[in-house]
Amino acid sequence: MAGGLALPAATAHAQAYQCRVPSTAITVPRIAPEGPARRIPITGYSLALSWSPEYCRIRADNPGDAMQCSGHNGRFGFVLHGLWPEGAGGRWPQWCPTPRAPSPTLARQHLCMMPSTRLMAHEWAKHGSCMVRTPESYIKVSQILWDSLRLPDLNDLSRQDTLNAGAIRHAFLRRNPDWRAEQVGVHLNARGWLTELRLCYGKDYRPARCSPTQFGARDSARARIWRGKR
Repeated sequence: MAGGLALPAATAHAQAYQCRVPSTAITVPRIAPEGPARRIPITGYSLALSWSPEYCRIRADNPGDAMQCSGHNGRFGFVLHGLWPEGAGGRWPQWCPTPRAPSPTLARQHLCMMPSTRLMAHEWAKHGSCMVRTPESYIKVSQILWDSLRLPDLNDLSRQDTLNAGAIRHAFLRRNPDWRAEQVGVHLNARGWLTELRLCYGKDYRPARCSPTQFGARDSARARIWRGKR
């Protein structure tokens, strides 16, 4: 499945953040299914990019989020939440049975993209298992898509007094001119703070129009961006 994926790499990300992989041993938990297995045809994909400062706002002291949120391993901007297969009618494949799990070696190699071994294991078990046969292939596809993006640094944007979802969407488009607005989802929480970008792809892994659920907030929606504590 990943063999047909050929996207341009762009390693000069705009994010001014740092990542230091721990020198201690890496463990990867086993994930039990949290719902029924669902095998349905894949119609496209979502690449969910979590805005780490917002996620970590109340998790800095949570041991399970130490890699991402404690500050001991650097500061993160956008990180990969997951690559999700989509299905028709607002449903998606999930929890396809598999005996495989990401190895500690694989997890260590990709912690700066997805700084949680539990999240990596969960995303493989729930989503990746319905896409490809191995966690290595799932992470490889995710990394290729991640490396094809030029991610905006949202610190300056966050200081705008009249910020809206459209400004966030277009900050991404300025860095990625091959994308169009209808292909970029912006997700805000109930208080209007940015939580995620969700980038929409077709079955060919090329940018595609988002569904209303993927698209999230309209351009006119008032938005805020948490920069983290200073």
